Amino acid sequence: MANEKLAGHLAVAGAYIIFGLNVVCCKDIANSALVSPIVLFTFRALGAAVLFWGLSLFMPREKVDRGDFWKIALASLLGLFLTQFTFLQGITMASAIDAAIMGTLGPIFTMIFAFLFLKEPITWMKAGGVAISFAGILFLIFNSVHSGGANASTPAGIVLLLLNSLCFALYLALFRPVIAKYNVVTFMKWMFLFSLLMSLPFSAKGLVTTDYSVIPMKVGLEIGYLVFFATFVAYFLIPFGQKRIRPTLVSMYSYMQPILATVLSIILGVDALTWQKILATALVVGGVVLVSKSRAAAR
Repeated sequence: MANEKLAGHLAVAGAYIIFGLNVVCCKDIANSALVSPIVLFTFRALGAAVLFWGLSLFMPREKVDRGDFWKIALASLLGLFLTQFTFLQGITMASAIDAAIMGTLGPIFTMIFAFLFLKEPITWMKAGGVAISFAGILFLIFNSVHSGGANASTPAGIVLLLLNSLCFALYLALFRPVIAKYNVVTFMKWMFLFSLLMSLPFSAKGLVTTDYSVIPMKVGLEIGYLVFFATFVAYFLIPFGQKRIRPTLVSMYSYMQPILATVLSIILGVDALTWQKILATALVVGGVVLVSKSRAAAR
């Protein structure tokens, strides 16, 4: 039992370390302006689909009920296509640090949707946590209009990143039964296949017109990292960890993202730490901690 919990913690920690690096890589690719967000999403969906379908060949075959395919397709739209596209588009209009701050809101949105769809009660501590985090987001939005070229954040970018967290939390709340019904590889191979098919009508022109010859090796390696680690490996580790540790503990690891993204962004010189970002981070993370403590106390 202890070994199972340790494996769960290591899996989730590894996934969120990957996500922290993912934020910086996505921002660097966006700054290069060589690959559009929708084309980058198609690369990720194609790569992950090939890897998950390939891995499924070495595992016992699991049949998907015919009635579940439409559910998986909708889950793919909400949990992959809209989630990743809003992030990849939003990162072109927001700094890496601001994107990481927004990524910590998942537990709060999950709590709200659990109340709406699962009738889980909202305590005063939860409500207070939501209010504090919301104040942090408003502060970030109102202080996001500043100079800084490719590293500047805009209100539109913050809103897109907000939609990113909303879509993923809604996906978890609505499709938890079908997620739990199948093993990770079976579920993800269909998820990424559907998301690939969804993206092709929008990315087909970009896939043809993109000048691949001018993409430097650094950007190419970053795209490779996104496809293999941030998409295939991370999306394998998260469900693995969810089966072994409580959801509240899983959500706590999202706090690693702004720390990693901030440190890496400053080291690489792609972003700067300001008192506004520090205050916004304190408000957002403080609110999420209150929500998580309330959820833990209720268990």
